[in-house]
Amino acid sequence: MLTQDELIKEISKTLAKTKVVKLTSILQKQNFNFRDLVSVTFNDDTGVAFRAAWLLENLFLKKPLLFKEDISWMLAHLGEIKNPSCKRHYAKIVAHITDPKAPNDIRQKIIEISLEPTVETLFDWLIDPKGKIAVKVFAATALFNLRHRYTWINEELGAQLQFLMRNGSPGIQSRGKKLLEAL
Repeated sequence: MLTQDELIKEISKTLAKTKVVKLTSILQKQNFNFRDLVSVTFNDDTGVAFRAAWLLENLFLKKPLLFKEDISWMLAHLGEIKNPSCKRHYAKIVAHITDPKAPNDIRQKIIEISLEPTVETLFDWLIDPKGKIAVKVFAATALFNLRHRYTWINEELGAQLQFLMRNGSPGIQSRGKKLLEAL
């Protein structure tokens, strides 16, 4: 069994995608504690934190139902994330769990959770002038997914996307255009 300390040691050096896939499989097989993995994403070493978030994303996307009971806990800590590289992985997870195509059990769990703090965090990440484009793209996607639950998101998201697209990168231009058309 891989301990949290052993995991930190494993990810303290640069990882290739193949190593991430291998570690994801190991963590899944041993039912590594989700909250322990999340706590590593807050590690003071930004590289370790990033790699832990990468593993978290891979693990979550591979078997989302394994973590259904921890979704509300994870979302409650979303606003505490300061590492920009970790924000990308968390925003992608939130985009997936709010997607209309998410597994039924995940969608049901999301209905039970108050997502106002999550929406606030996602908007903060979207409008952060120093924020990474991938974070903005996934945050915008998650907000788009939540637009029916919180109808005020439509107007605010539309305005923010138009603002970001004025001088935005190709990534924000592409996603912004797609989301604006769908709004």
